[in-house]
Amino acid sequence: MHPSVRGIWPILYAFFDRQDRLDRALMRRQTEICLAGGGNGVAVLGLATEVAKLSPAERRHVVEWAAEDLAGRVPLAVTVFGATPAAQTEAVAHAAANGAVLAVLQPPRDPSLTDDDLLRFFGAVMERAPITMAIQNAPDLIGVGLTPTGIAELARRHDNFRVLKGEGPAVLIERVVAMTEGKLAVLNGRGGLELTDNHRAGCAGLIPAPDCFEAQVAIWDAMDRGDEETAERLYREILPAIVFVMQSVDHLVCYGKRLVAARMGVEVFDRAPGLAATPFGEAAIARFAARLGAYAA
Repeated sequence: MHPSVRGIWPILYAFFDRQDRLDRALMRRQTEICLAGGGNGVAVLGLATEVAKLSPAERRHVVEWAAEDLAGRVPLAVTVFGATPAAQTEAVAHAAANGAVLAVLQPPRDPSLTDDDLLRFFGAVMERAPITMAIQNAPDLIGVGLTPTGIAELARRHDNFRVLKGEGPAVLIERVVAMTEGKLAVLNGRGGLELTDNHRAGCAGLIPAPDCFEAQVAIWDAMDRGDEETAERLYREILPAIVFVMQSVDHLVCYGKRLVAARMGVEVFDRAPGLAATPFGEAAIARFAARLGAYAA
């Protein structure tokens, strides 16, 4: 039940066309870029994919397109969005039917939920799941999440809960790794902030957006080899772009997507509601894109 979860798994942005439809060609191009840049896996339908703005049919399209474009070359992870266990169970079944090896459950957007509430919610989905399960624990980004104690208890109760997308500071991640005693492969996100320290904290890898993922692949590989000097040098080169983009989820969707688009040489069409880019922000993205250069693919 436990896939080989290691390294950098970029998560796709949702690109739209002028008519506010998902842009099939740009979604395919993003996937090919992730493959050409050495991504160890690909993820879809998280916060970067603007999952809450997509219709159920659009969410299914994103999963089906990614599975088609990857064609099994690297594993696929699907973030699962839904207000009820039944809705999430249906989404997990769809992901599994399309070859996903990992389903990442997001909590319902209800900040009043306690650890006990979330344990019941996630447990109801996990007990019916046909593939390896994860949760996205991002209370600072989503507004609700499990405590480290709650994560450990969920892992104790459900053997198919094998992966955690932690979304937190490296100090907290290290604590979660210790408390779960190696049962979980812990992935962080946050755009790759504290990337080298996440490796030191015991993370199995990261799920960042594709902004500068190929540099992050090289950094992770260098850390695996024990070449911390190279890893830290490469990390310093991309850190300003990561810090600029990762001010909030809205900032990520607005400016991170523009960074990817600039590196692809395409235009961005936003889906409301969302943060509007400013001329100052656009100029910053142009500088970062010039430093990073065009994607290899």
